[in-house]
Amino acid sequence: MQVGDEIEPLRVIPDKYLTVRYAGASGDFNPIHIDEEFARDVGLPGKILHGLYTMAQVARAHTDAGGGPHSLKRLSVQFRGMGVPESELTVTGTVSDVRDDGITVVDCGCEQDGKRIIRAGEAHLRP
Repeated sequence: MQVGDEIEPLRVIPDKYLTVRYAGASGDFNPIHIDEEFARDVGLPGKILHGLYTMAQVARAHTDAGGGPHSLKRLSVQFRGMGVPESELTVTGTVSDVRDDGITVVDCGCEQDGKRIIRAGEAHLRP
């Protein structure tokens, strides 16, 4: 990987049941994630994705780019929007630095419907 290279974009469409499955796996049963009516009653467009699910997709894209889970050494992101089920998430990244210690730094993010829901992400890979 060289500065300016882009990782292969990851595109995922979370199905309508994903938030219920993720709630069970994560233990986060906040009703904004699993109850459509409740989410609308509090002003949301409907059920929203768990932020950590979205971050997990960013991690997935970068472990794929680095050659496996062992390659991801650090990941940081800023959550800047809400994702919803049944709409495609796209994770992207561009190499911003290749350090002398073998770490490749990738600036990354995630968007849905043209809106950035994760910004200012940074992944450190050792491919």
